[in-house]
Amino acid sequence: MSTVLQGFTKSLAMTFVSEIGDKTFFAAAILAMRYPRRLVLAGCLSALIVMTILSATVGWAAPNLISRKWTHHITTLLFFGFGLWSLWDGFKQGGGSSEELAEVEAELDSDLKANGKTTKDSSKSEDENKKHIRPFLTQFFSPIFLKAFSINFFGEFGDKSQLATIGLAADENPLGVVLGGVVAQFLCTTAAVIGGKSLASQISERIVALSGGMLFIIFGIQSFLTSV
Repeated sequence: MSTVLQGFTKSLAMTFVSEIGDKTFFAAAILAMRYPRRLVLAGCLSALIVMTILSATVGWAAPNLISRKWTHHITTLLFFGFGLWSLWDGFKQGGGSSEELAEVEAELDSDLKANGKTTKDSSKSEDENKKHIRPFLTQFFSPIFLKAFSINFFGEFGDKSQLATIGLAADENPLGVVLGGVVAQFLCTTAAVIGGKSLASQISERIVALSGGMLFIIFGIQSFLTSV
């Protein structure tokens, strides 16, 4: 079993290169331009931290379902697979992030329009129910917080970083993986919220993808050598 420090270091590096320039990163930057930053930061961070803990828990439980030897081999293959995937993305992408940023912004705008249309088309009885439900919910959560939380939480489902966290937690110390992931999420999300769209537009997706790909390959080689 690896140490907490080893799990922390790997998780910190892996999560950072996976999340910087990711869709959830761009979403946080765009939301921070439209809504109060503290609410956006709180919502995004809460979602990513919950997802990190859930993913690490799944990874921690995996060796109890199948043998640790097989989980180690699967994790090694995941690292190599994600490494090649990231390298491929990096080679075929351009230098900037304008296309990805515009795509995320368009998705957010379409969601806002869809929500607005649904609200207008709702019946009076539904409106009455919302009037009773909304005050109760807003006593605990701001609508902006909930919006930022839901966008980031569901945006991470099935994402490369989520699957990598599961694999890493299956092979490394789960506590270290969670701590490293949380610190990395905090750094990336805070940078996105503070820097906003101007910072997000300066990030080179190609460099990020290539760097992430090389890091995954290094983790894969290390994992393979420890199994030999």
